[in-house]
Amino acid sequence: MTKRILVAVDGSEEAAEALRFAAEEWPDADLTALHVINPADSTTGADGGFPGAVDQWYDSAKNRGERILADATDRIDRDVATRLEVGRPTTTILDVAAGEESPEGEDGEPFDHVVLASRGRTGLSRVVLGSVAEGVVRRAEVPVTVVR
Repeated sequence: MTKRILVAVDGSEEAAEALRFAAEEWPDADLTALHVINPADSTTGADGGFPGAVDQWYDSAKNRGERILADATDRIDRDVATRLEVGRPTTTILDVAAGEESPEGEDGEPFDHVVLASRGRTGLSRVVLGSVAEGVVRRAEVPVTVVR
């Protein structure tokens, strides 16, 4: 029986649908929506560009992540815990699913299931951009549901 479900959200409509799907499919499970801030998305470069650039980028990314989580959970008519992490998306989703405690001391209990969306990229865009969904499916130690 699935009791704890981790749902990765990235601000896309597909991710919001994945959260809706999880809420409907497992009405009695505890849901946690996870948004991962990817440092590779920073455009400040290795040197940070100017003093405070990294802090400014992080604050902006954190605010955006909090908005993404709020928007996704507001669409669901039930309680959904949220978690915001920094790291590579695939690795971070897998670490959180396995129960790794966050640097802030957030929940270290493992999840029973992971749900995430796939944008359905094909061809060169998939090769160049990679696939978080594929990486999670291949490496997860718990069942994974991919919503398209």
